[in-house]
Amino acid sequence: MRSLDREIFTVPTLGDALLLIDVQRDFLPGGSLAVTGGDAIIPVLKRYLEYFQHARLPVFATRDWHPANHCSFRTQGGVWPPHCVANSPGARFAPELDLPAQTRVISKDATPERDTYSGFQYTDLEAQLKRLGVHRLLVGGLATDYCVLMTVLDALERGFRVWVLEDAIRAVNVHPGDGNRAIEKMRKKGARILHFQTLEAA
Repeated sequence: MRSLDREIFTVPTLGDALLLIDVQRDFLPGGSLAVTGGDAIIPVLKRYLEYFQHARLPVFATRDWHPANHCSFRTQGGVWPPHCVANSPGARFAPELDLPAQTRVISKDATPERDTYSGFQYTDLEAQLKRLGVHRLLVGGLATDYCVLMTVLDALERGFRVWVLEDAIRAVNVHPGDGNRAIEKMRKKGARILHFQTLEAA
């Protein structure tokens, strides 16, 4: 396992990308699978977005893009209520986020029988990142203990350096403390933790 314990954060530059995970209406207050406090990350993510736009660095956004009969839905024997059904209002990105036009959108979990959580599984995210020469990812979004966690772990396994935007993630916490345990797991696997104040001061 590669350790980054002594790595010091450096200003985002060529080779870096911002990766936003599933900031979709169904995961926000009022949505069918709302994450408590999920809307609180939007103002913070907008600051990261402005920074990356100003620096002309790539921005990626994953989204759940489920068929109506997705295996994760309770109606199909899964554990979650139906959510983020492709082309439905709940699958849309939070309008307040105001994603830049050049954002590269990665749709995931778009087949009925697959429930993967990670933005890398059965998508071309890795290929797109490598084509752009990206080797470091700044990752925020929803939810800490599911799609953020699995995407970060997959990114590390694929050799990317990862900084988790702790001020721009929130957890489902099906079991109390799941979010904190997910953060600790990401750290142990080599991810580093970042807050926007650190980026501003770098």
